[in-house]
This record gives sequence, C-alpha cells and structure tokens, in this order.
Amino acid sequence: MGRFLRVAGLTDVGREREHNEDSFGLLPQFNLFIVADGMGGHRAGDIASQMAVHAVEDFFTATEKEDITWPFQFDPNLPFSVNRLITAIQLANNRIYQASTANSEHQGMGTTAVTMHFVEDGRLCHIAHVGDSRCYRVRGTELTQMTEDHSLINDYIRMKRVTPEEAENWPHKNVIVRALGMKESVQVDIFTEVPRAGDTYMLCSDGLTGMIKDDTIQHILMTEKDLDRAVSRLIEAANEEGGVDNISVVLARVEAT
Repeated sequence: MGRFLRVAGLTDVGREREHNEDSFGLLPQFNLFIVADGMGGHRAGDIASQMAVHAVEDFFTATEKEDITWPFQFDPNLPFSVNRLITAIQLANNRIYQASTANSEHQGMGTTAVTMHFVEDGRLCHIAHVGDSRCYRVRGTELTQMTEDHSLINDYIRMKRVTPEEAENWPHKNVIVRALGMKESVQVDIFTEVPRAGDTYMLCSDGLTGMIKDDTIQHILMTEKDLDRAVSRLIEAANEEGGVDNISVVLARVEAT
C-alpha cells in the first residue's frame, strides 16, 4: 500500500512586528518542507530566512539529476538522502554567513531552520533542524515534540539550572545558541523516523509555540481535519494570545492510498 502527503503552510506577521522575518518552503517535488525564522537588523532576518529556503531548494534541484561536486564531505556511513539534507542545510549556513560578512547592513544576520524530508514513498521521514523552530507529530491522540531547541534556556533546563516551570518566565527565553549564519560551519541535528498512516507533522516558528500551549496545538490538530483550516486556526490562536512575533506553520499528513 502506498502513501501520499497532504500539505499546507502559512506565515503571518503577527500583531506587533512591522515585517515578517519568517519564511517557509513547500517542495512537494522532493517531499521536502522547511520553516525558517530569521534574525538580524535592517530587515536582514527576512533575507536570511529566504536564503535558507532557496539554498535548500537549489541543492536538492542540483542533486536531482546532475552529477555535481558536493560543497561538503559526503559521509559514507549515512544514506544518500541524509547526506543530501544535511549538506543542503550546511550550504544554506555557508551562504548566509558569507553574505553577512560581505555586507555591513547584513552583519550578524541568521536564521533557524527546521525541515522534514519524506523518502521511500513516505515510509521514512528525516527531520533536521538548527535553532528553536520546532517539529511536532500528532499520532492518534498524542502530540510529541520531535526536536530539541538549540536555546540558552533549554541548555539551562538540561543542566538543571532552571526548572521547566521557572523557564516560563525566564527573561532570556529567546536566546538561541545555534543558528544558520552564526559561524562558518554548523552542526545539524537530524534523525529518521517511521511515519504511520494518519500521522500529522507540524513545523513551526517560535511565534506559534511562544504564544499557545501544546494542548491547544493538539486540540486544533485533532479536531480540524482540513489542513489549510488547521494552519489558519493555529495562527489565529497565536494572534489571539498576543501575536508578539511572526508566526509560521507547515503541516504534512501521511495518508494511505
């Protein structure tokens, strides 16, 4: 039995920001989806997030048919599809870093990136990320956060210097310790899982998760079967809670044919 994906995505400026520094990409030709949350002055954040999406798409397009020289070393211990996704994100990091050092107006710009790449007819899913944009999965009645934030507050929680309850009101919650463009090279966290028919995966920027709780996300994803409406409802819920940041959501549901 085959699998196919239903996909929807949307980004919103929110209620307090003047412009949107988030970007997202729906690349169904590769079963590849990405959310990027940019940062930096002089509107450099939106440039960085767009560069991330375009660099990933460019590399996947170039490696679809052509026998090109890869910009980074291929790890023979990993599958081609894993190497491809890691390299695409590393390429994005390199492009953003080079652009930030070449233009004073873009100095210090960067972006998060969270991706999901379905392979083998939807029977496997690679999830890769840098930063604090997240991937979640709804399976049955359970919502699971699939990624771990590369943030200062998360480091403190893991070191038991701050409790999850204390973290709610911690003053530096938005400080991230890893992003594309911060350094010449970047470590990409990646893992592979086996989707089940009926699973719904969500990529989002922290403009969503900073505004609404996981149980609200879970309720919307379980009660709204239309993915376009589900995306809109999630963004509306974040805006109703204040919408202090840009909000981006991408949903992908695995369905049996």
